[in-house]
Amino acid sequence: MSSWILLPVFLPMAAGICLLASSFRAHLGGSGDATGDRSRLHSFTAAVLVISAVLALGAAWSGEKSVTLFYLMENIPVYFKIDALGRLFVTFVSIVWVAAGVYSFVYMQHEGEEKRFFGFYLVVYGVLVGLVFSGNLVTMYLFYELMTLTSVPLVLHNGSRESIMAALKYLFYSMCGAYLGLFGIFFLYQYCDTITFTAGGSLNMELARGNQGILLIAVFAMLIGFGAKAGMFPLHAWLPAAHPVAPSPASAVLSGVIVKGGVLAIVRVVYYMVGADFLRGTWVQTVWMMLSLLTVFMGSLLAFREPVFKKRLAYSTVSQISYVLFGLSVLTPTGMTGALMHTVFHSFIKSALFLTAGIFIFECGKTRVEELSGIGKRMPKTLWCYTFVSLALIGIPPTSGFVSKWYLAQGALESDTGVFGWLGPVVLLVSALLTAGYLLPVTMKGFFPGSNVKVTEEKEEQDAAKVREPALLMLVPLAVLAALAVLLGVFPNPLADYLRDLAAALM
Repeated sequence: MSSWILLPVFLPMAAGICLLASSFRAHLGGSGDATGDRSRLHSFTAAVLVISAVLALGAAWSGEKSVTLFYLMENIPVYFKIDALGRLFVTFVSIVWVAAGVYSFVYMQHEGEEKRFFGFYLVVYGVLVGLVFSGNLVTMYLFYELMTLTSVPLVLHNGSRESIMAALKYLFYSMCGAYLGLFGIFFLYQYCDTITFTAGGSLNMELARGNQGILLIAVFAMLIGFGAKAGMFPLHAWLPAAHPVAPSPASAVLSGVIVKGGVLAIVRVVYYMVGADFLRGTWVQTVWMMLSLLTVFMGSLLAFREPVFKKRLAYSTVSQISYVLFGLSVLTPTGMTGALMHTVFHSFIKSALFLTAGIFIFECGKTRVEELSGIGKRMPKTLWCYTFVSLALIGIPPTSGFVSKWYLAQGALESDTGVFGWLGPVVLLVSALLTAGYLLPVTMKGFFPGSNVKVTEEKEEQDAAKVREPALLMLVPLAVLAALAVLLGVFPNPLADYLRDLAAALM
């Protein structure tokens, strides 16, 4: 039955709400009762996460399904439909969400307030599945707003002034972006045959004739608005503020998954509502490419200069998501294939990088890059995982990042976009060099600290006794994500074939 696709949406949401209202202790300490509460909390969360992920993947890959939940008003249903794009997104969202959730069972003992964290963590997963399965613009907008509202508690979790201000910044930027998106929805409702997502677009050219100017403004507002969630300039500033203050597993899913909500919304608007042909050669495409490349370079440069490790990774996300936006903006099948590939690969890579940062914080309290000298001698497995995903993000063959960047460069060169046809690949190469410059020094100093590390022999022995590899519940999710980052580059063809077919159907 089609209604089964609602289970992975509402089961984790209901479970999360029940958990928030339950009698589990908000502060889990070291007493026997509290230890039992923690065990039950983790078991409940794990069961709901796994069952919800299995249901989501089962619904996604068992064929085309659709269901109308109810009507907001005449001709505007809250409507869910599974399509090829939804299958792609729900797959990597579920993998990352489960991996980071398992990691959290150990890490959140360090942060406290575990009940609240896991309650909202479950709710946000259900909201994300609802966003991915949304079948029309209005349903997507409802879940897009819910995604923001339910993920704010993950940012302000520790309750410090810095985290509260970062959460408010995240909320303000995201809401402003969503309202720009809503502005565009008003116009598309008037000029599209349907607000249901249709491959290739549903824009009525008869109605649009003579109104192209206002439609282009509406679409541009949606690109800027939904681009805020994806960290595109000029509404990118929330991202380096929010990611560093959130708990590391929350940072991982914010960077690996939630920013992709903006990417999903942009793909839906451009390729499922107005169509690529409507934007090709317009000022909207030109400005979109300019902003994307500017964000790629700016984010890489700021990451290169940033000494705080998690903030460096946050600026990296600003840059890397705009790789995706640039691939979408060239409006070619190859460019779109590369963009969607990079969406998947970046989710695994950046989530792994933030989980690595969390291990450094959890095990030895180190938050700055210069503090990580010699860390590889104490945590070799962790640093090797970090190294592999760093190479993937840089784009060193045969890792996944190389494959997606190859498609992105080819898509730009194939496009009829004038100077952007060659400028795009140049900016991507410069950004790759900067990426190597801000990621690889951690590996080099971690394994080869050199003779200038001024610590006494006694202090080294004390640190070695305190610092060790993390628990398996932290290390295994990191290793799985690192393996995916490499193996998807070694064996890219199944995913590439799937995405080529999807891109061809949308052009």
